[in-house]
Amino acid sequence: MTPDPTRRDCGTAPSVLVVGAGPTGIMLARVSCRILERRAEESNLTRAFGVHARTLEVLDMRGIAEDLVSQGLRVPAVRPHLGRAQLRLDLNHPESRFPYVLILTQARTERLLETRARALGVEIMRGAEVVGVRQDDDGVELAVKGREGIRTEREDYVMGCDGAHSAVRRLLGVGFVGASYDTHIMLADVRLSEGLETAINAYVGRDGVVLLPAFGHVWYRAVIWDRRREHVPLEVPVGIEELKESLRRIAQVDLKVVEMRWSTRFLSERRQAERYRVGRVFLAGDAAQIHSPLGALGMNTGIQDATNLGWKLAAEVHGWASPRLLDSYQAERQPVGREALRVTDLLQRITLAPAPVRPILARLVLGVKPLRRALRRRISGLSIAYPPPRGQRVHPWTGQRVPDASLGEARLYELMRGGHFTLLDRTDDGRVARAEEEGWADRVDIVRTSAAPPDWPALLLIRPDGYAAWSTNASALGEQLSAGRTALSHWCGPAILDRVKSERHGTL
Repeated sequence: MTPDPTRRDCGTAPSVLVVGAGPTGIMLARVSCRILERRAEESNLTRAFGVHARTLEVLDMRGIAEDLVSQGLRVPAVRPHLGRAQLRLDLNHPESRFPYVLILTQARTERLLETRARALGVEIMRGAEVVGVRQDDDGVELAVKGREGIRTEREDYVMGCDGAHSAVRRLLGVGFVGASYDTHIMLADVRLSEGLETAINAYVGRDGVVLLPAFGHVWYRAVIWDRRREHVPLEVPVGIEELKESLRRIAQVDLKVVEMRWSTRFLSERRQAERYRVGRVFLAGDAAQIHSPLGALGMNTGIQDATNLGWKLAAEVHGWASPRLLDSYQAERQPVGREALRVTDLLQRITLAPAPVRPILARLVLGVKPLRRALRRRISGLSIAYPPPRGQRVHPWTGQRVPDASLGEARLYELMRGGHFTLLDRTDDGRVARAEEEGWADRVDIVRTSAAPPDWPALLLIRPDGYAAWSTNASALGEQLSAGRTALSHWCGPAILDRVKSERHGTL
């Protein structure tokens, strides 16, 4: 192996390389010098097609949600057809600006994220396959196979975002614990001669289940579990006549399929990486967890993995991350991945339950209001929260998602687009924010406002991924100043003057 003559010089700051140019990897692009992608060509996949409310919120914090929304179809509900029973899972999220699931092809999502990455100066190298990983205390060495043979890359940190069959995960020796479901599922993009209701239409029959999310212009993604076809080998192509017959028999209506442009057979699995971090290498997205496609959580979980990890890596690159900050990625995101497996496994088991039991389970989940609300919030990602530090008394907002809000001339999420922490000060004179502004001006955007909702905390420190790092309603100025400085030091590193003093004395 020879050193890579094209390796970019990232300067004296730590270099970060992402393996995998899917949505998860590209979302990490703001802290990476380069992305390596095994595929030689850009994707035209429609595999992942649902973007949930929380994902749209974090994209809104980066200024790209509106472009994505303009290209997709807003779907407000899941509509199961259980014989004569008409059930509905409403996706109208009153707590979000995005009260729907957005349906569009994965390729469109990737293209938009890639445009953003390239605008930030990120280089995406296609046709580059990782075939070896070694690391020491100072960095990570990769063996990369390309058109000209195998070359050596050395980076300070590596992100493995290379999918369910992740080479990075395998080369690290990280276990991928779980199992495969026994059934084979047919996937296809189909055009109907007549459109259905704008919803995720689900048909539950004795022989199986059909899901038909709409893409628009009478195109639909067909997800078919057919009891009579579940053991057909995965390598056997899906024929349009086979697909029509399964749809007609399960749905008990003629859905009038006139064209099929993509299809495959799919073996659903539920697996999770035993570790999300191994030294200087991190796993995210499908490299960290895979599960049933029911619920459309895969791409959403990956993008939110990237959002959680991205600002922490940026802190490390810019030299102010605390020793525990990078460790918090696994502590926060592995439980979220585990919960995604539980939710999708529940949906899968309901879907594959014996025919007499299936309608009963569906009515139980969708007919009981608290269960329906909990399922809606979890699938949308709006209920995800991170645990506060152990043993500390904290405000109830700590670790919770911070919703968007109008702050006068701008929305909160618009003010967060620089990717920094945000300190929101609702106190009468704003002295707390002014006192802290100088020390952390390079990492924290100060927002002094009286326009925030009246039930919000008086002081709120918001992480770059939109979760509350610290908050207080304390009215005493001295208490506010002390607690605020402690929180800023804990989350955002030492103040600028403290860093300068430490650098002069060689302690930073």
